[in-house]
Amino acid sequence: MTENTANSNPPQSQPTRISIDLPKELKAVYANVAFINFTPAEMVIDFAQLLPRTPRGALTARVIMSPIHAKLLHAALGQNLANFERQFGEIRIPTRTNLADDFFRFPGEDEK
Repeated sequence: MTENTANSNPPQSQPTRISIDLPKELKAVYANVAFINFTPAEMVIDFAQLLPRTPRGALTARVIMSPIHAKLLHAALGQNLANFERQFGEIRIPTRTNLADDFFRFPGEDEK
């Protein structure tokens, strides 16, 4: 009995190229805060902007994705951050216990 090699080793398929349309009315938003929530079926990431010396922030975007897409985003961000650091140097994260203090402390305030 001979085995059909065409069926046992299928040809490698080429990745499909896709095009993404960029709507003319799409606006880029700045966010320096993210809130992450989840359900068994989805991850919800709310991006907000909180400016110094202002008592309130504003939600700028909400992204909802499946957990697997969130994990793929996590991997892609890690890969791109590593590429960024190779090109521009290490991104240093403050070592305080409360990161909000590093970003939203008013100048001249006593350090805790």
